[in-house]
Amino acid sequence: MAWKLLFCRSAVVALALFAWAGASYAQADEARARQIIGGSCFLCHGPDGEAASEGFPRLAAQNAEYIAKQLENFKSGKRKSSAMSSMVANLSSDDMAALGRFYASRPAHQEAAQDPQLALAGQTLYQSGNQQSGVPACASCHGKDAAGNAALPRLAGQHAGYLQAQLKQFNQRERTNDNAVMHAVVEKMTAAEMAAVSQYLSGK
Repeated sequence: MAWKLLFCRSAVVALALFAWAGASYAQADEARARQIIGGSCFLCHGPDGEAASEGFPRLAAQNAEYIAKQLENFKSGKRKSSAMSSMVANLSSDDMAALGRFYASRPAHQEAAQDPQLALAGQTLYQSGNQQSGVPACASCHGKDAAGNAALPRLAGQHAGYLQAQLKQFNQRERTNDNAVMHAVVEKMTAAEMAAVSQYLSGK
């Protein structure tokens, strides 16, 4: 009986130590991310990834793995950006992962679409696509809630101007680091459709 009691106490101690170690790691991880953000990222993306300007993406609530991948791509040159290449030049893979986890933990920003009527047209395109032109439903990859996954970005709540700019880059083959499916999809979209779906997602 005594050995069972000793075993139980040892298990409790081990679990407590494991929980403490996990909490300590999480705190150190967040501190590391905040230090990097405070040095440069906040200038464009805000301290919590809220990005006030439409010229920069909101990173709050974005998928951690997706953020880390984009940072790696900026560093390798696979994704082109003169501004970002210098920002990530000294970041390690661990730094990028820490930044991804930090931004993923921040609350998403929600605000109404600036053009509700255009957003309504964008909603139809996002959910059902355009059968006449062959544009598939965006929801088939990015999900009905536009939350994405580890490989695909969260689109819900993103700036309309930023989303529209990225769609144009895919269309013109200026952005080639992500899923080639995007090229096949966007080449079938009109400028009006890009604006509409971007407006819808900004208010989602």
